[in-house]
Amino acid sequence: MKKKNQLLSAIALSVGLSLSASVPVFAAIPTQVPGQAAIPSLAPMLEKVLPAVVSVQVEGTAVQSQRVPEELKKYFGDESPDQQAQPFEGLGSGVIIDAAKGYILTNNHVISQADKISVQLNDGREFDAKLIGGDDQSDIALLQVQNPSNLTQIAIADSDKLRVGDFAVAVGNPFGLGQTATSGIVSALGRSGLNLEGLENFIQTDASINRGNSGGALLNLNGELIGINTAILAPGGGSIGIGFAIPSNMAKTLAQQLIQFGEIKRGLLGIKGMEMSADIAKAFNINVQRGAFVSEVLPNSGSAKAGIKSGDVIVSLNDKPLSSFAELRSRIATTEPGAKVKLGLIRDGKPLDVEVTLDKSTSSSASAELIAPALQGATLSDGQLKDGTKGISIDTVEKSSPAAQAGLHQDDVIVGVNRNRVQSIAELRKVLESKPAVIALQVMRGNESIYILLR
Repeated sequence: MKKKNQLLSAIALSVGLSLSASVPVFAAIPTQVPGQAAIPSLAPMLEKVLPAVVSVQVEGTAVQSQRVPEELKKYFGDESPDQQAQPFEGLGSGVIIDAAKGYILTNNHVISQADKISVQLNDGREFDAKLIGGDDQSDIALLQVQNPSNLTQIAIADSDKLRVGDFAVAVGNPFGLGQTATSGIVSALGRSGLNLEGLENFIQTDASINRGNSGGALLNLNGELIGINTAILAPGGGSIGIGFAIPSNMAKTLAQQLIQFGEIKRGLLGIKGMEMSADIAKAFNINVQRGAFVSEVLPNSGSAKAGIKSGDVIVSLNDKPLSSFAELRSRIATTEPGAKVKLGLIRDGKPLDVEVTLDKSTSSSASAELIAPALQGATLSDGQLKDGTKGISIDTVEKSSPAAQAGLHQDDVIVGVNRNRVQSIAELRKVLESKPAVIALQVMRGNESIYILLR
């Protein structure tokens, strides 16, 4: 089967516009007047930073749908060619955040479904890479190169200190052309409602971001990482100066969790809410225009125990102002369960501070293929049996996937692998790091204990 080449793009949002063909426009190059100061240049900063930005190359197999007439489907049964696996190759970008250990941040959509991952440095060296973990909710993934040597890591800035108007530089591998730098400014902060990811709190920039830039670096003028380039608004498929990046603080927190646990452990505030608006402010006679309006407090949650009430408006988290409910949700979801957070509220027109201990979110899960290719098609989460025995729950199994063909069922609970007791996704990942030729899973299915062999 002929391989389908695929450029993994910064996600494009189609808004149905038609653009005319672009015409090259050549700007005059400024010249230095004798006796005047030298023209400012980004070159000295970029020369130090470019070695920390890599090209990510992936190979894998993706399922592509093919339409089959309904009258013919009965002849195919489970082998219907409605969905066929086809090989693909893809390109993206990444950022080295730990040179000694070879850790690289990229986007989850760059490496999803990849069977093989490699990275190329700007000096031409290539390394194989393994996936430490990925999070589709935030679109962050962490890679580790094998046997790293003489790598350059990037310094990470505090993205909470960004302001609209700050200069920004995007670096990546657009269209597979090779390392490319573009410049602009921070156009907006806290962008959400784009329906790109489950968690949205983007930096918006007009620094040109194109297909292949996904996972690359958004920098300040000090050469420090302020964001991971992730998406573009691209009616015609190319950059129109509206790009989005995951803030560096969010990416750093998620990377630390992936390194420590191999998965994301999400905190849960225990409320339901909505964006604060002029209509809500008028209806409830609240003199606040921005923040998160609390519509419901879940019983026995950390918020309920802290005394938060429906009708409260959350205006700050750990003394940092909140612009929206989406920002609150994003920041809480990247904070570990058990952490204490300080919330600033407005209740009956008066300010109030409360401390909430975050619960553990029950919605966090991991794609099993990130742990072992033989488990592709299943999603896992930390769970337990009725008697309290801890294990790894099989939440979903895709029909005809490798996991389904191996015999795994939804609601199975993995309690052992290769005669090792496992109680969490992190423990399962650790056992399988050695890549055994055969994987023997001990699975509880109802009250029955069975073994399933994977190769």
